[in-house]
Formats: sequence, C-alpha cells, structure tokens
Amino acid sequence: MAPQGLSEPDLIALLTGALAAPSPRVVVGPGDDAAVVRPGGALAVTSVDAMVDGVHFRLGATATYADVAHRALAGALSDLAAMGARTGEAYVVLGAPAPLTGEEARALAAALEALAAQTGTLVMGGDVTRAPALLLAVTVTGWAERVVTRAGALPGDLIGVTGELGGAAAGLEILEGRAQGPAGLTARHLRPRPRLREGAALAAVGTHAMIDLSDGLATDAAHVAAASSADLDLDTATLPLAPGVLEVAAQVNRDPVELALAGGEDFELCACVAPEQREAAQRAAGLTWIGVVREGPGRLLLDGRVGRTGSGSRGYAHWS
Repeated sequence: MAPQGLSEPDLIALLTGALAAPSPRVVVGPGDDAAVVRPGGALAVTSVDAMVDGVHFRLGATATYADVAHRALAGALSDLAAMGARTGEAYVVLGAPAPLTGEEARALAAALEALAAQTGTLVMGGDVTRAPALLLAVTVTGWAERVVTRAGALPGDLIGVTGELGGAAAGLEILEGRAQGPAGLTARHLRPRPRLREGAALAAVGTHAMIDLSDGLATDAAHVAAASSADLDLDTATLPLAPGVLEVAAQVNRDPVELALAGGEDFELCACVAPEQREAAQRAAGLTWIGVVREGPGRLLLDGRVGRTGSGSRGYAHWS
C-alpha cells in the first residue's frame, strides 16, 4: 500500500514543529498569521528565490526532497552572501501536485533545518499550496550595516572568485547519466554551500561590487559590468576549475572553461576589489584572481575581447 499523504493541517503542523527555533529576535514565531522579529541590523536585506520541478531539478531522477529543500534555501541565502549581509529569517512556500507523505515532509523539513542551523537562519513560517509541480519558493531576510551591490566596480579593480567553478554543471552531467565522476561534483550540484562568511568578510574590507554565481560566471559578471558601467575583463586561463571538471568535460565533449563560464549554480561569489585591498580580501575569503575592471561602457570581456554571445558562454536564462 502506498504511503498516505498528509492533510494540509497535518503538513503545516509537521513543518512548523520541525522548523521552530527559539531566538531573542523572535517576538511571534511560526503558527500565527504572520511572524514578528526584532531588527538584527541597520539595514534589512531581502531576497526571494524559487525552484521548480522540471526546471531546476527533476524530483526522483536527479534530486530528493531533501536535496530540493537544501538547494532552495541555499540559493536564497547566496543572494544575502552577495550583499555581505548576515542571515536572519527565512519563509518557505511549498507547492505540490499531491499531498506529501510524512516521510517526504520530514526529509524536506530536516534538510531545511540542517542548513538553517549551519547558517544561523531562522525558518519562521510560510505557506503550503497545491501546484502543478513541486515548488519551493524561499524568501530570506538578512541584516547589515553596509551592503555591497553589483554597481560599485571601478576601473582598476581586481576581480576575484571564491572556491571553484564548473562543479555544479559537471555534477549535473553525472546525475543525468551523461558522464561519470567523483561524488564531490554531484554534491556541488545538489548541496551547494552559500558563501555567507566570505560575503560578510569581503563587505567588511570594503569590496566595491559583488554578485553570486547562480546563472554562470559569464552572465553574472556581465550583470556587474552593466550595473557598474565598466568593462569586466576575465582571464579564462586563471579560472579555478573544481576537481573532476576536466574529466567530465572530456566525456561530454565540452570545453571545461565553458562549464565554468556558463554552467551556473556554483553559488560562489565574484568580487571586485581595489588593488590596495587585495591582501585583505585574500585573507577574508581566499579569492582566486581572475581578471580586472577596465574603463568601458559596461561589457563582459574574455581575454581582452568582447564576450562571445553564442550559447556556449552564456549562462542560464529562463526565457531566451
């Protein structure tokens, strides 16, 4: 007999009980009509992110309920990291075409709570609804005294990235059965780690501009260039590839540099830093230096040339 799906009240009760976390910031927690929290900083930083079955993942084929929950919260928190904000609260909307079983709901809630605990985030409630496909929409609020935007890059700034690139895209090739490779690559795709500590540290040393790499380095760096009205020139030979990317790229007949530029969902940070702040930024976040900001109208340059517009170097877009 198939497991019985939970009713809406039972699902809400399970999620509320699993995610409730006491804190001095909380005035009214999950279970009421709205949450009430005390401010955690001078500026409130809010972002919304959504993940949908068939668009961002394939439930049962490439991802479990726990994977989906982790990725949805991690993706939203990565936006806070890109602004240099401290984590605050998260609100989760769960949509599903059929009632979740108790096992499915507990797996989802446990993954949310695990990442929330690791990052100091309070999951304060949300909503559940019927939807054509599994959907998790996460709203996160962070707190800061100073934020870093995409718009502050200046000519002469050095461009750095945290961590390694191309791992999430290579992991998806493995999950989809097109390649074989180390488990670390599939983990990069299914369980990304938002760079919250690094983002806050980079903000503290005066980083001029920053963005998280959700749609791919090429696309996201182009966003910074356009917002800053300056050219970002990337040296593709310096891109730090995740271990195993070269081997996976060879199996699927792709340029590993393209996986790093266009793969997306690495959720690393790309930062533009004044040359005199190079050492401080390096200590703060262990950056790899991959380029320089130049005078220009706001273009992406690759190795000194205007970035290619073919699909190989473009990142993810929902409508193209």
